[in-house]
Amino acid sequence: MSATAGQAADGVRSPADRFGIESGMVVMEMGYDDDVDEDLRDVLIDRVGELVDEDTDEVVDVVLLWWRDDDGDLVDTLVDALGPLADNGVVWVLTPKAGRDGHVEPSDITESAQTAGLAQTSTISAGPDWSAARLVAPKAARGKR
Repeated sequence: MSATAGQAADGVRSPADRFGIESGMVVMEMGYDDDVDEDLRDVLIDRVGELVDEDTDEVVDVVLLWWRDDDGDLVDTLVDALGPLADNGVVWVLTPKAGRDGHVEPSDITESAQTAGLAQTSTISAGPDWSAARLVAPKAARGKR
């Protein structure tokens, strides 16, 4: 049995696969702090080489946004994330899981995404302490930014 790229021989998908991150993609990270999941970051860095910060001049394929309840206005931050995002790019909002300090209600993410012009497509477990919501621009709005 052969494993596909990014998969272990037992068929378990790596976090980079679950996030849809492929080698050669430009991934921007926002909201980094000492509470982020370093194991997840390491896997993603292994896949793409490095994560760029929000000061990048590059067009990015993926935005990883670490977000906690007391981080401010999520709508404003999502709008900022859209600036360098490619037309078919994805924003992943990573939030502490329920019961953890800084937990964000899923409805807050959905409402903020809609206000920022994004749609939530899925949610995954991003590690022991973090959940991730996948946000994209609606198909009708792509290319109009």
